[in-house]
Amino acid sequence: MQSGLARTRNWLVEFEPAAPRETEPLMGWTSSRDTRAQVKLRFPTKEAAIHYAEKHGHAYRVIEPKTRRPRPKSYAANFK
Repeated sequence: MQSGLARTRNWLVEFEPAAPRETEPLMGWTSSRDTRAQVKLRFPTKEAAIHYAEKHGHAYRVIEPKTRRPRPKSYAANFK
């Protein structure tokens, strides 16, 4: 299979966890009281994401995306 490029052109803003995750003793599930950890904001450009963080007073860190090198693969390679 070859991976597609859908939903890869957006910039994503995620919040750092404010509280550590806790393990529920009965079932063993992990939970967190921090609801901001569930929020992911998408922006069309890096500048828009930075502007949002600065406007709301959030400290931010920009992680540039890695460049992808497509590896061509023929259909016949599936049957080797």
